[in-house]
Amino acid sequence: MSKAKFGVVVFPGSNCDHDAYNTLKHILNQDTEFLWHKESSIGNRNVIIVPGGFSYGDYLRCGAIARFSPIMKDVVRHASSGGVVIGICNGFQILCESGLLPGALIRNQSLKFVCKNVTLNIENKNTIFTSSYNGNENVMPGKMVVPVAHGDGNYICDSDTLKSLNDNSQVVFRYEENPNGAIDNIAGIINKQGNVLGMMPHPERASESLVGGSDGRYLFESVINSLN
Repeated sequence: MSKAKFGVVVFPGSNCDHDAYNTLKHILNQDTEFLWHKESSIGNRNVIIVPGGFSYGDYLRCGAIARFSPIMKDVVRHASSGGVVIGICNGFQILCESGLLPGALIRNQSLKFVCKNVTLNIENKNTIFTSSYNGNENVMPGKMVVPVAHGDGNYICDSDTLKSLNDNSQVVFRYEENPNGAIDNIAGIINKQGNVLGMMPHPERASESLVGGSDGRYLFESVINSLN
């Protein structure tokens, strides 16, 4: 398997950056480096991970401050030119705040933090993020079991946006049992161009059997394969 060049953005308050780094660097053996949020360029990285956590303490609104970090300008440029970007949990919130993905994430319907494994239905198997799940004997057909850990994972959007997401096959993952009240059970979406993914569950926390499951690693393998 050839190496991709991954960059993992680190904001003040990120707490899943090392999980992503470990999966990419040590489990999948990819060229991976951290990118401090104050940097102005992503350098020669061709896949950017915007990780989970509590950027800037989630003050004001989740992801609303992080979107103004200097590096985000180059992340937006990278995405706009077709580069791959993956936002996970707080990263999903940041990508919505940045305008790279439609909609927004608000408080869970229960108003409680949820932390547990969930089953996702893979709604679109023909993306650069899901192709390795096709016929994979290591996972349940059409499904992925990964953890969620969030208090603001309730995805919302207006009716026109929801119709557009469904009409364009941009809904990639749906919860089998909705943990947060997200509209239409949406757990993850891509942009219209298909190169930007945002999802609330954590594939990087389920990438080796040592931590209880490896369904998440195939998402990253899908991206790596797409670049070869």
